[in-house]
Amino acid sequence: MAAARLLSAFLLALAGLVASAHAADPVVVGSKRFTESYILGEIVRQTLVAGGVPATHKQGLGNTAVMEQALATRGIDLYPEYTGTIVRELLKQEGSPSLAQLNAALAPRGLKVGVPLGFNNSYALAMREDEAQRLGIASISDLARVQAPLRLGLSHEFLQRADGWSALQRAYGLPQVPGSGLDHGLAYQALAARQVDVVDAYTTDAQIARLQLRVLRDDRNFFPRYDAVLLMRASLDERPLAALAGRINDEAMRAMNGAVEIDGKSFEAAAREFLAGGHVDADAPASAPRGQGFLQRLFAPDLPRLLREHLVLVFASLAVAVAVGVPLGVLAHRHPRWSGAVMGLVGVVQTVPSLALLAFLIAIVGTIGFVPALLALFVYALLPIVRNTHAGLASVPTGMRQAALGLGLRDAQVLRSIELPLAAPTIFAGIKTAAVLNVGLATVATFIGAGGLGERIVAGLAVNDTMFMLAGAVPAAVLALLTQLVFDLLERWLRRARVGRA
Repeated sequence: MAAARLLSAFLLALAGLVASAHAADPVVVGSKRFTESYILGEIVRQTLVAGGVPATHKQGLGNTAVMEQALATRGIDLYPEYTGTIVRELLKQEGSPSLAQLNAALAPRGLKVGVPLGFNNSYALAMREDEAQRLGIASISDLARVQAPLRLGLSHEFLQRADGWSALQRAYGLPQVPGSGLDHGLAYQALAARQVDVVDAYTTDAQIARLQLRVLRDDRNFFPRYDAVLLMRASLDERPLAALAGRINDEAMRAMNGAVEIDGKSFEAAAREFLAGGHVDADAPASAPRGQGFLQRLFAPDLPRLLREHLVLVFASLAVAVAVGVPLGVLAHRHPRWSGAVMGLVGVVQTVPSLALLAFLIAIVGTIGFVPALLALFVYALLPIVRNTHAGLASVPTGMRQAALGLGLRDAQVLRSIELPLAAPTIFAGIKTAAVLNVGLATVATFIGAGGLGERIVAGLAVNDTMFMLAGAVPAAVLALLTQLVFDLLERWLRRARVGRA
């Protein structure tokens, strides 16, 4: 009970430290993991700041379900969304209701929509122009008649959405079978490399014109309108954002997407240029961190913040894992009949996919960000610590324990003074393994707004920028190597200290 209270106090203190950095309670703008959402999120943030409203931008969060959960738990206050997605994904309805009807349906959830931005970004299917012309495919219905095998490169979200592949396949009677899901940005790269033949697209994607793709006509009007709006908590004052209503048309949005994906501008620069002049100058120099060399991107001003967030996640979760994992390993060793259950439990949770575990923890904890990310990393760190603690104690000769008990030492004294010191090298090796693993796993924390070096990796994926991805992946790899080195040095120091005491 005391250990549980201590752990609870530790988690609350960590959450308090993170929360203290945001004591001013700024408006938190969210965005999904694709270029347009990043840009719109930045436009909203910069508009709020220009109007005297403190605001921050949590970039590259998960899919629609994660965003809804983030709104419900006040992890974010608003984010750019599309009416078709709200109707099909959130409300599970059909048709194209008005904003007033949407707000009536969203009111019980404590949400509302407002500030229609002025453009419609519909889903579509796209092919290379030469391939579509060769096969005589102009509409989605034509896909149902084509005899040649076509490879589909569909995004993960499109494969799962209520208005996505399954419903589209039924509506058109499409015989094609999709493969594994692809990131939306990578799908265009695969299409250009002729690794796939058909991708799902957004009609404002800049890559459509750049790659000379044919957008297949939705001849049965399956896709609803996807008018861009802001989905927000009902209590949020939207008046500071009223100037954005109707300001962005299809052409302007396509130009901003192109400025980022093709011309290498940053999301912040594209948003700033649009707000300054109502358009984006594609010929203007790109701004940091994109559009520069690798070293400039690597050492961009956000590096200290990302490193700090990453390190806090890794070592806070490791501390909790040590506090829980070592006693669990001792328990498994002391009570062999429980050993199988303990080892099985920590082994099973290790196999749960990281994003699935994060989504589950968001629902349990009731918030996005630091706490569910910390708990997920704690869970993944348990197995090597518990297993090595059990193995280290099992390697201590039984006779040594019996001799100590025969001399009158109590069981706790034997454990503390003899068994744990002898098992320490093995236990320490498990802790080192958990630390190095968590450095890599912490990169997925960005999907739920916990920050860290994964922010650069996810942003690079969104715009197909390998250098930007490397600017996040390389520091994470170096951090893993440094963690390994620090633990190796600490292990040698402890070994020398043990020999000196002997």
